[in-house]
Amino acid sequence: MSDVHVATDSRLGRRVAVKLLKSSLASDPVFRTRFRQEAQAAARMAHPTIVRVFDAGEETGTDGAGDETVVPYIVMEYVDGRLLKDMIAEGPLPVAEACRIIEGVLTALEYSHRAGVVHRDIKPGNIMIAPSGQVKVMDFGIARAISDSSATVAQTSTILGTAQYFSPEQARGETVDARSDLYSTGVVLFELLTGRAPFRGESPVAVAYQHVSEAPAAPSALNPQVSPALDSVVLHALAKDRFARFQTAADFRADVATAAAGQVPPQRGDLSAPDSTASLFGVNPQATAGTEAAIRQLSVDEDERRTRTQPRPPVAWVWAGITVLAVVVAAVLFWAFTLERNDLNNALSVVVPDVVGEQYATAEQQLIDANLEPSPNREPNAEVPEGEVLRTDPSGGLTVSPGQDVIVYVSSGAPVTEVPSVNNIALDAARAALEGRGLVVGVVTAENSPNVPQDVVVRSDPAAGTSLRQGSTINLIVSSGLVTVPDVRGLAVGDAINQLATQLQLSVTPEGDFSCSGGAVTGQSLPPGDQPQGSRVTLRYCAS
Repeated sequence: MSDVHVATDSRLGRRVAVKLLKSSLASDPVFRTRFRQEAQAAARMAHPTIVRVFDAGEETGTDGAGDETVVPYIVMEYVDGRLLKDMIAEGPLPVAEACRIIEGVLTALEYSHRAGVVHRDIKPGNIMIAPSGQVKVMDFGIARAISDSSATVAQTSTILGTAQYFSPEQARGETVDARSDLYSTGVVLFELLTGRAPFRGESPVAVAYQHVSEAPAAPSALNPQVSPALDSVVLHALAKDRFARFQTAADFRADVATAAAGQVPPQRGDLSAPDSTASLFGVNPQATAGTEAAIRQLSVDEDERRTRTQPRPPVAWVWAGITVLAVVVAAVLFWAFTLERNDLNNALSVVVPDVVGEQYATAEQQLIDANLEPSPNREPNAEVPEGEVLRTDPSGGLTVSPGQDVIVYVSSGAPVTEVPSVNNIALDAARAALEGRGLVVGVVTAENSPNVPQDVVVRSDPAAGTSLRQGSTINLIVSSGLVTVPDVRGLAVGDAINQLATQLQLSVTPEGDFSCSGGAVTGQSLPPGDQPQGSRVTLRYCAS
């Protein structure tokens, strides 16, 4: 029904999924209007198990013929995970994992049903599992926009996909409610446990007829690892009569958790042996035929049936009850009109405070004071100081339910990098290597060196291998191309040559003076001080 693209929200710097509706659906103005309304309803729901809807609208463009086209779109939370239908295609899931996933789905449905939103299209293709195992239910409200539009039955069946997850009331074309979602969830649980749907046929009509008229097999008949307790939970969820199945998602989730723990759920109706005489609408005309009450009623004559067996209550009691009821109604009305609107709004919803730019400790306290649950998530950022809040999800100013989890993205400062080795390379090359790591070249100091050429780095400060944050300053020491020549007069000629030739790598020429003896140096042609590398020096020494 649509194409989904990965995109980046340039304003908030987050990845999102953008869904573009097919042109065959976008051409119906009634559908576009209802689609927008449903997207707005879904956007009001904020829960960890529900894929958030951030925005919706219409993109205007032109087709190949030059005609103007309108394409509705929805901007949703990006989930990096796997579709549940792809996981089921690999075979049945372990019982514990199947129960965990269904509990997540039922948590999402419990939240949406309390918000007055019925999904209408629960199936593995609308459920994603994140790498962390988090269950994400998506496409809330989309099925309703389609089924309420002016699309034909053929178009609707194409959009809604397989009929394997229809509830009996959906198959009959009746009005659906929250219990229809619970039936579809029961079908998904059956498929998770067995690797196949409870009903299969050659056409969607055949499958829909089975949902209405045929009893499903127990999951343990296809997977012996399924316990009898879990069998009863699945069969209870798949009851034809909506009044006989689970009435709330909370009851369904509680029974799944109990069965997964190896215990027997409380009795909510015996569906282990469905009655074959039940009608297509879930009503069993013989359900009470043999009861004691029915036999007793049939055994009396017509006069006895019409005789009242209970006296009328005293008139005083009636008026007393009416008076008490009137007082209660008056008290409720007085409370409703005197209650501050802000108090009522705060009880139902809260506004996420804008804490961007605050230190996390301050932001955390503001969120807690607003009856929200902050969850820090550190993220490197070279431009924002460490500990400062970058953004929140949901963002500041949005209205959410009390107790909502708010992810607070906190700057961990600039990313950490290692100082590269720049020794013995030219200054320009060293500068480029450091800047490539996000480091800043600071003071460049010249130092005499006997063997490092001029303007080549001798060493860095801090030294290579040191871990620093990007943006840190690195000082460089480069060769001046000079050496410091010492005064070697008075030293033995061997010691003088060692200092000048070996250590300073100068070109030394000894010249003997036979007018004196002892081998001491009496003169040097290169005066002490800074001299170019490799300079020539002549030493005069006593050679007699």
